[in-house]
Parts: sequence; structure tokens; C-alpha cells
Amino acid sequence: MSTLRLYEIADTYLRALEDLADIEDLPEQAIADTLEGLQGEFEEKAISTGAYVRNLEAEASAIEEARKGMERRQRSLTRHAERLREYIKTHMERTGLPKLKNHYLTLRVQNNPPSVVGEDEDAIPAEYKRSETVTTLLRAEIGSALKAGHEVPGSHLQRSTRLVIQ
Repeated sequence: MSTLRLYEIADTYLRALEDLADIEDLPEQAIADTLEGLQGEFEEKAISTGAYVRNLEAEASAIEEARKGMERRQRSLTRHAERLREYIKTHMERTGLPKLKNHYLTLRVQNNPPSVVGEDEDAIPAEYKRSETVTTLLRAEIGSALKAGHEVPGSHLQRSTRLVIQ
């Protein structure tokens, strides 16, 4: 295979066409042989380059598929870790063991800050609501009011837990 680039072979082919057209007493067989040799070299290089393009496209497609597979795997691992975290927490709470420790890590069930639970949005006063396209509860304000001892109809504070892995 030629070490010339495709554009160099194309330039040589076109120059040969022009040069051969200027020579009047050159036998037709010599012209045909010259053009056939240059055309064969061009075809070989173009086909090789086309095969390389196909390989690049196949590699890009394989990378895309691998990326999608890795994203699926990431989601799966994240969900699995969340389920296992909840599993450990549930059974630590069930057995009354709030903290477990060894050389590598510490597991402890820790209280989360209280979160506002809107039981009945219609019963919550307007001062704790913000009107947008969708009505949303002002959970921070409701939480502050409830923590300060004020009663906010339709809501209460609820404490949850989470598992901390250190």
C-alpha cells in the first residue's frame, strides 16, 4: 500500500490526466496503463481509509453502548446501596443497637432533623403557602412555627433516621 495520502494520490492522478492529454503521440495503451495504475492506487487508499472510518464508527458506537451500560450499572449500584443502607438501619433499630464499629468503619443510626409533613394542605393557613403554578408548602416556615410551639393546622413534625457510614 502507498504511503501517500489520499489527496496526494488524487492530485497525482489529476496531474497525470492533464499531462497525458498534452502528449499527442503517446500510445493509447500507455495512457490506459498509467491511469489504471494510478486509479488502482487511489481505489486501494480510498477503500483502506473507508475501512478505517468504519472501524472508528464502530469504536464510537461501542463506546456509546459501554457508556449506556455504565450508566445503567451506576443506577443499579446506587439503588442497591440505598436498599442495603435501609436494610442495615432497619435491623439495627429493630435490635436496639444504635452503633456498630470495627477497624474499617462505624455504623450508627442517627436522627435526621425534623421534616414538615403536610397532612392536609387545605387546612394550612395561607401565610405558610406560596402560590405559583402549583401550591407548595413553606416547609421551613411551618417547621420554624412548629418548633417555636405554634400549632399549624394540618401539619406536624416527624423525626426520621438515616444510616451514617464513616
